[in-house]
Amino acid sequence: MVIAAAPTARIGAIDALRGLVMLLMLVDHVREFFYYHAQVGDPMNLAVTAPDLAATRLSAHLCAPVFVLLTGLSASLYAGKHGHAAASRFLLTRGLLLVVLELTLVNLAWTGALLPPILYLQVIWAIGLGMIALAGLIRLPRPALAAVALAIMLGHNLLDGVVLAPGDAGYTLWSILHQRGFVALPWGVARTSYPVLAWIGVAAAGYSLGPWFALAPADRRRRLVALGAASLAGFLVLRGLNGYGDPTPWQAGATPGATVLAFLNLTKYPPSAGFLLMTLGTGLWLLALFEALPAARLAWLRVFGGAPLFFYLLHLWLLRALYHLALGLGLFIGSSGRVEAGAPAQLWLIAALVAVPLYAACRWMVGLKRRGRHPVLSYL
Repeated sequence: MVIAAAPTARIGAIDALRGLVMLLMLVDHVREFFYYHAQVGDPMNLAVTAPDLAATRLSAHLCAPVFVLLTGLSASLYAGKHGHAAASRFLLTRGLLLVVLELTLVNLAWTGALLPPILYLQVIWAIGLGMIALAGLIRLPRPALAAVALAIMLGHNLLDGVVLAPGDAGYTLWSILHQRGFVALPWGVARTSYPVLAWIGVAAAGYSLGPWFALAPADRRRRLVALGAASLAGFLVLRGLNGYGDPTPWQAGATPGATVLAFLNLTKYPPSAGFLLMTLGTGLWLLALFEALPAARLAWLRVFGGAPLFFYLLHLWLLRALYHLALGLGLFIGSSGRVEAGAPAQLWLIAALVAVPLYAACRWMVGLKRRGRHPVLSYL
């Protein structure tokens, strides 16, 4: 086996894959703003959801697992260059920053209020807490960390039967870790939309993959393909048995397409073992593919993936501004009194149009990060 030097610069395939899932996230968030009249439940109710809208939603399931995996992987590469102590400090400070942003700018973008009656603790919150947990977990030996990651990702559904009610001892902590719930606040409630336990496991799994990126590219791709195949095979077995692995069993539909959607309609909140096996297996294959493609073909995706936090904050505020502009002009107002997109295909069109100014802004930010030396830029 040929060993390559540890990477000293950003790895294009990682940024490209991050950029791809961020664009899929953009489509889903366009749905949140412009398809409010047809919100998708959790899990999706296929009995009342149009197949094309369900497929659009399913495409976004790849986003959070792949992004969190790459967060752990990037932290491992950072540790390879700067040491575990520096990586631990970076994870802790970055994680705290993400939690603060979720509670302020992100919720303000979603709700339009600094103190909304319901404060949604979503993906940025989960990534932040995952990074804080990973700051401590990376002190474990790499094999032990990988074992912890697998145990959490594949075993956390054993805890589904532990259900606490408000007022029970440990309810708040359990709502943060595994059970979606409402936590009382002085002015309202917080909704733990993304319980964090499983996401901690995903971040730890990504960190465990770091040494593979010191291998020769061909060896690394073979390992990524093999691990992705094992993950997808595990998903097919668990889902096919229709038992452990997801709290929502699937049933054959009226058409082959409906059956496929039911089979893929896995629980995301918190992400079930089957959900993680399916999405992470797909993500590992995409990472191997992106490593094999010529760099020039992925340059546009690397722009989006090179400034992920900047993209995330900017896209929310851009969508909010676009929504209120259309509302003020009286464009596309539906029977609900809100701005409504038509067919789900229009969500992809809106996302493609919004991606143009986002590309220009991210390209500027990536250039600024490359030229700049201020440590704050590394957080964007």
